[in-house]
Amino acid sequence: MSQPTPPIPPEDVRSAAEVEDAKLASAQRSYSQGQLVRKRFFAHKPAVVSMAVLVFIILLSVSSIGFSGQGTGWWSKSFSATGLTVDGGRPTMFNAAFLGEHPFGQDSIGRDYFAMVMRGTQQSLLVALGVALSSTFLGVLVGALAGYFRGWIEAVLMRITDVVIVVPLLALAAVFGAYAQGLPGGTLTLALFIGLATWTGTARLVRAEILSLREKEYVAAAIAMGAHPARIILKHMLPNSIGVIVVNATFAIAAAILLETTLSYLGFGVQPPETSLGALIQDNQNAFTTRPWLFWFPGLFIIAIALSVNFIGDGLRDAIDPRQKRSGANRPGWRTAFGLLGRATAEERSGKQVSELSGGPTQMQPPAGMTDHGPDFGHDPTDEKRDS
Repeated sequence: MSQPTPPIPPEDVRSAAEVEDAKLASAQRSYSQGQLVRKRFFAHKPAVVSMAVLVFIILLSVSSIGFSGQGTGWWSKSFSATGLTVDGGRPTMFNAAFLGEHPFGQDSIGRDYFAMVMRGTQQSLLVALGVALSSTFLGVLVGALAGYFRGWIEAVLMRITDVVIVVPLLALAAVFGAYAQGLPGGTLTLALFIGLATWTGTARLVRAEILSLREKEYVAAAIAMGAHPARIILKHMLPNSIGVIVVNATFAIAAAILLETTLSYLGFGVQPPETSLGALIQDNQNAFTTRPWLFWFPGLFIIAIALSVNFIGDGLRDAIDPRQKRSGANRPGWRTAFGLLGRATAEERSGKQVSELSGGPTQMQPPAGMTDHGPDFGHDPTDEKRDS
């Protein structure tokens, strides 16, 4: 009769897991930091899919009607040209070969809705990118100065930041948006003014990074050698904070898309003759029950862009700082639901294997004189000696 295979000691399992981790680490030593970031990012499936979706949306909006929006691309119709409304303006993509003449339908004055959605996508993306760049620049400037110089400079800049944070973001952005309507520059001016209301989060984040980097030895050495503060910040501190800045800027784009949509819906965003995805929803809000497709298409593009940018930011965060991915592995979320968590550590794998080989989870017993709830004050160690 064959004897059962004895269980593997936990020490051997842990050693094997640590050897596997060492092999993985040695395989990564041949990569540079940039190569490791790219490798981790492209291993993040939702981020890769989202990047493909976002690139497709950008190429579709630009190539279809051109940068001017006047039908200079492969779609010959202009977003501003009116015409005769056919069949109540219903979309032809469901009942005609090759999308038909008006795949997204027409509005009340006969304008091609596909061209309008493409133009709205262009303008919304332009506003979002401008807001992200302007808010990131201002936030990095304020955070770097406050974190490096400390003292009264930090106190003044942080109090200004606190004042801006106290004011509701939507109200402040609406005021800036209304003021930007009377200035030249159109969409870019609107983006810059909205950026004045959305820089505070970046400033506080960069300040925390600069405060931690200020204690590093290479920064202290540069200060001792008499390097100019601007050189220390630009050459030594900001390059080591670029990962946090890029990830935060990515999430700022997604937030700016939703903020621009809200402002345009309220009438403080992109103004005619231009249009945006939020403006399209605002212009056709009275037709929700009679012509719902006027809401479907801009709404779907808003959701697709916001989700794609968020997933790209999530992938960049995990690629630049994998520790954040591990620390969030126990939080329930979409990554847990879709089984997209990262590789387990040696301790996790060894614990799992020990549990499987021993037939169940291992239970740690409390030491003598202790219970699961704390010290056992009624325990007498001499009782164990007498019993033995």
